[in-house]
Amino acid sequence: MGRVLVTGAAGFIGAYLCRALLARGEEVVGLDNFNPYYDPALKEARLAALTGDAAPGAFRMHRADLADTEAVLALMAGDRGIDRLVHLGAQAGVRWSLQAPFAYSAANVTGHLGILEGVRRSEGRILHTVYASTSSVYGSRTDGAFRETDRADHPASLYAATKRAGELMSSAYADLYGLSLTGLRFFTVYGPWGRPDMAYWLFTDAILKGEPIALFNGGEMRRDFTYIDDIVAGVLAALDHPPEGGGHRLYNLGNSRPEALLDLVSTLEDLLGVKARRVLKPMQPGDVPATFADVGAMRRDFGWAPTTDLRTGLGHFVTWWRGYFG
Repeated sequence: MGRVLVTGAAGFIGAYLCRALLARGEEVVGLDNFNPYYDPALKEARLAALTGDAAPGAFRMHRADLADTEAVLALMAGDRGIDRLVHLGAQAGVRWSLQAPFAYSAANVTGHLGILEGVRRSEGRILHTVYASTSSVYGSRTDGAFRETDRADHPASLYAATKRAGELMSSAYADLYGLSLTGLRFFTVYGPWGRPDMAYWLFTDAILKGEPIALFNGGEMRRDFTYIDDIVAGVLAALDHPPEGGGHRLYNLGNSRPEALLDLVSTLEDLLGVKARRVLKPMQPGDVPATFADVGAMRRDFGWAPTTDLRTGLGHFVTWWRGYFG
């Protein structure tokens, strides 16, 4: 068995995935640029925790930017042992895409294309590529569960548009060159070591500091919060089962249980033992009122199902928070 290349390896999902791959005896090559979208110290801490558990020689980290196509192609061509790839590296965040549009096109369009081209140039050595997409591609909807067969041609943000572009490029490359590609549309991932720009993190920080929390759309928002362990299990299930005969496919990866934002706040209040100072605000540009994953395809093809309810997952997060921040 060869090695697995994981892009975004110092990110939230990437670090968890690398740890899971190492735990089952895989050799892992990581790629990350440690960009300052949020504090790189958190990424360094994830990496330190990850490498501390790894067997000698089982994990190697490369620091490079996805938009540096030549560096990415050189890595993919130079390490002949790489036979599978999980592409998680991206510029994340719906709201920030309104402020830094070119960062999103560089990482999520140019960067994604570089990965596809590297796979093509491997001439069949890289057997299967799994990549991260997002529930944001479905746009602004409130009409029930989102299915992979639903239209995704009206994104509500530039971030969503760049991720949809990645899906379309992947489909084209699979058709043109016979590549095996699987895209996973993640739904609001949360848990320990998470991203500081996410609502559950921002709310926890503000509640403990006695600062107000902003509830957009008057708090009338619903999200399909999906715990990190369930996400990683889904990624591994997809990675281990490439499409027969090649091709491109898409799957939702969510909890399939939308939760009201106000319930998230109430649960955090209970777990933290502190009441939040709530401030109701209007809907922000680029945001969507609800997300809801239909995960029937994941169940059917891989036997995967989420197992972690929101209160349990937030409990794990709060325990980690207290240990990490003191």
